[in-house]
Amino acid sequence: MNTIKSITLYNLMIKNHKMIGIKFFPDKIIQGLIKGLPDAKWSKVYNMAYIPNTKENLGIVFTTFRGIVWINYNRFLTNKPVNTSNEEFDIAWFRKRERISGYRFCPEPYLLKLELKRYANSTVKTYVTFFEMFINHFNDKELQEINESDIRVFLQKLIQNKRSNSYVNQAINAIKFYYEVVLGMPNRFYEIERPRKEFKLPKVISKDEILAIIANTNNIKHRCIVKLLYSSGLRRGELLNLKLSDIDSKRMLIRVENSKGNKDRLTLLSKTALNDLRLYFLEYRPQNYLFEGRNGKKYSGGSVLKIVKDAAHRAGIRIVITPHILRHSFATHLLESGTDIRQIQVLLGHGSTKTTEIYTHVATNTFDSIKNPLD
Repeated sequence: MNTIKSITLYNLMIKNHKMIGIKFFPDKIIQGLIKGLPDAKWSKVYNMAYIPNTKENLGIVFTTFRGIVWINYNRFLTNKPVNTSNEEFDIAWFRKRERISGYRFCPEPYLLKLELKRYANSTVKTYVTFFEMFINHFNDKELQEINESDIRVFLQKLIQNKRSNSYVNQAINAIKFYYEVVLGMPNRFYEIERPRKEFKLPKVISKDEILAIIANTNNIKHRCIVKLLYSSGLRRGELLNLKLSDIDSKRMLIRVENSKGNKDRLTLLSKTALNDLRLYFLEYRPQNYLFEGRNGKKYSGGSVLKIVKDAAHRAGIRIVITPHILRHSFATHLLESGTDIRQIQVLLGHGSTKTTEIYTHVATNTFDSIKNPLD
């Protein structure tokens, strides 16, 4: 049987030098071709051949194997698109922070690459926070000296400190961004194990509890914020980014721009929410954003969280309520009322119905047809 010969290219760091790793199944032809490559050596640690990583050597690899062996370079090359979001982007405050003796700050090339790729502000904050945590764990080592074993030790510490799988994965992403994107070594740490993704059910509250939260808001502005979070299924960041022009009262729709994944979408505008929005506008007269703080600037995420938590507390709800729980409740209540899951997917801005299907696990109509054995 004729099998296709193949090699896979990797980025390696051996004795602080970049190398092109070449992995393959034992084959005399491939072994013979590798022997002809410049300064080819074998690594017992990585169980593959390697040569110095230069532009010239990469060209030689392609020339040597082209037409004879299939080259898999998915782990070696990367061409991910940059973030084209129009979100207000500000990384300056990371650079202007007061320097603390003995604390290692995020390297400028790391900040520059985040800036050039225009990552969302929330992503920037997450990456910088985790990467600084990582480099300060190895205060006595230069970055180029840190290897995969060191990274495993750092991740093991996070796990021993009872950090969640999501937390550990965020740390891995921040570390990989430096080596793979900043240093240009895609899949540099391809052998780093990731924790299994946790399956957690969304927290949902009843319609009566939603109405109680709305009734316990302090003023018309707070009431509009809670009503829109629930009745339109908005994420907190989406609510804060809404402009006056995004409210389409004629079609009873809200336009959500540059949401998660840089996608635009339309979602529902409630009639009762619209009535309150008109009263709110007459009283507060926002100029640009639908909800504004002082000096006409965008309202803060912390303020929205406090509004929801405080109103829920006054309503006597015992669990901590967040804006995202209102979004979860919106989706679940739609599903319980018979709305098609595909329509809910569109309203929430999910890329796949698989993401939306999580709500079938908490919708009451999933269990209505099941007779309890005790009854």
